[in-house]
Amino acid sequence: MAIATIDRAPTAVPTELARGRGGGGPASKRIVVAYGFWIFILGDMVMFSALFAAFAVLRGNTAGGPTGAELFNLRNVFIETMCLLLSSYTCGLGALSAERRHPGRFLMFAVVTFVLGTAFLIIEVTEFAGMVAKGAGPSRSAFLSAFFTLVGTHGVHVAGGLIALIYLAAQAIAKGLQAAVLRRLLCWSLFWHALDIVWVGVFTLVYLMGAS
Repeated sequence: MAIATIDRAPTAVPTELARGRGGGGPASKRIVVAYGFWIFILGDMVMFSALFAAFAVLRGNTAGGPTGAELFNLRNVFIETMCLLLSSYTCGLGALSAERRHPGRFLMFAVVTFVLGTAFLIIEVTEFAGMVAKGAGPSRSAFLSAFFTLVGTHGVHVAGGLIALIYLAAQAIAKGLQAAVLRRLLCWSLFWHALDIVWVGVFTLVYLMGAS
């Protein structure tokens, strides 16, 4: 019994799919920029992971010097933690205000974020100065070297973020909330929220566990 075969014409492939772009065309510049910045942040997280690992290994090597329980003031650490967490909240509100084209609200939340970030840095620098005055500087022991490196690196990132915030606020005033400024604000907000995540690890591993 013969079996009839039916020849079917090949299905046409859309040009966009043939080019590997999907049905909607290439991604917008905003998405591409944010994706690239996420790669930068992930690289930063790898660096902080290495610093956390070094601190975990060296935290017991005090060389007869003071320990975390003797040096850390958890009340001040709690205050600076709240400052940074609240700054992340106001940063989010500022980003939403910018997306909705409310420059006045954005600038107001930017100022609040800057003040909270500055308060965090002042408390941290005061803590470092007090420790050095007690003879507990980074050269005193491996524990203190790891502590100053980890916490200090985070502090440098916060300072850099505050400088970038001033620059972005000046751009928003001079140029308005145009697309290029909004892209930079998106990247900055991702960076600032990432610093909060790192600080939660610092607060838990360094201060809470170190003071116990």
